[in-house]
Amino acid sequence: MKATSPAVQEIWGLIKETQKSIKETQKNIKELRVSQNQTDAQIKENSQQIKELFAETGQQIKETNKGLKEAKKLFETQWGKLMESLVEGELIKLLNERGIDVDSSSSNMHGEYKGQNWEIDIVADNGKEVVLVEVKTTLKVKDIERFAKKLRSFTTWKPEYKEKTVYGAVAYLRSDEHSTKHAEKQGLFVIRATGNSASIINKKDFKPKAFS
Repeated sequence: MKATSPAVQEIWGLIKETQKSIKETQKNIKELRVSQNQTDAQIKENSQQIKELFAETGQQIKETNKGLKEAKKLFETQWGKLMESLVEGELIKLLNERGIDVDSSSSNMHGEYKGQNWEIDIVADNGKEVVLVEVKTTLKVKDIERFAKKLRSFTTWKPEYKEKTVYGAVAYLRSDEHSTKHAEKQGLFVIRATGNSASIINKKDFKPKAFS
């Protein structure tokens, strides 16, 4: 039998080592793929958990915001009723002092005209003259503009008032800049609520505008 030369033996040794190394590399690659698949699965699971957490948190935020809005609405409603009660309690006396001899008042007159709802906070009347009052916690110029439109539309909404002289008044607790002066220029009585009373702050020579 012919002996294998050392060079050939060395080559065969290298080949075997290379084959062994390839097998180990393949094994490592396989293990790495398994590990990668497990990692991908874990990432997917974590992503789903994060999505669910965000969804749950978003729902909780929505419910909290809804609760805050409802609480704010309730507060504003109750505060508005308190303001209306305060103003209405002083209204007849205040208007009488300014030469408008109303003798009765009512709150929350409302109705519908051509599919549109309307509401007047307080109405003071004497059979010939009627004063419509808009009550605001904070009076703004845009509130005055909207109320002036109400006054011009009132006898259309309530034809039974066509023969009466219609005046307007705005009552407030706070006001932004220029709103009270703007209201007076529009011919409206301006009533300021202070503490447990109210007062008309128009100039002494103020003449209200008739909107009918």
